[in-house]
Amino acid sequence: MAKKIYFASDQHLGAPTAEASFPREQKFVAWLDIVKQDAEAIFLLGDLFDFWFEYKTVVPKGFVRVLGKLAEIRDSGIPIYFFVGNHDLWMHDYFEKELNIPVYHDNQTFTFHGKSFLIGHGDGKGPGDKGYKRMKKVFTHPVSKWVYRWLHPDLGVKLAQYLSVKNKLISGEADVKFLGEENEWLVQYCKRKLQTQHYDYFVFGHRHLPMTITLNEQSTYINLGDWIGYFTYGVFDGAQMTLEKFEL
Repeated sequence: MAKKIYFASDQHLGAPTAEASFPREQKFVAWLDIVKQDAEAIFLLGDLFDFWFEYKTVVPKGFVRVLGKLAEIRDSGIPIYFFVGNHDLWMHDYFEKELNIPVYHDNQTFTFHGKSFLIGHGDGKGPGDKGYKRMKKVFTHPVSKWVYRWLHPDLGVKLAQYLSVKNKLISGEADVKFLGEENEWLVQYCKRKLQTQHYDYFVFGHRHLPMTITLNEQSTYINLGDWIGYFTYGVFDGAQMTLEKFEL
């Protein structure tokens, strides 16, 4: 059986409530169960959780099914790579120590079967969105994390969950629409990167909209969509990358 590389992003488990997201967690676990059969590697491109913060001795409770499935797949020898998103950017080393899954906080370059990939979550890249970029610097600053860690987990997690669910992409208050190549910041980011280095594929999440855009004759930008309304994922079969929709 030919091996494939799978990509998924933006599950936002826990939003808007643990109970409401439970069916989506079950669906995602079912997907993991299927793709493990022919996976060469699995990439998770951020916002697996709608909120995640690692205290020194505690992590948010819940998500045992997806964590258990990831542990099972990783223990079987299949590589899994995790990129933090803007909702789980306070991830530290829990995945690395407990699940043997490397965690990346920025884009990374990979080469598979002669094809080059630039992979990341996608937040804060490209022109514009200066307000978010400033906010991210504050949130990721060591002092901010140190201060937040002093909040009791019951208070800290509850506060963060409340603020996280206010995100319009999760609440459904904002339409997810294609803005045109000239207004899609990640598309502009990819085109700028191509001015200095070639990549066959740019693979990102964050945007919540499944997209496949040809940048030039040799390069393609792919946004993975999400597991809230689309349930889409990427698959590279060794020759080409495509977007697929998971139907349980």
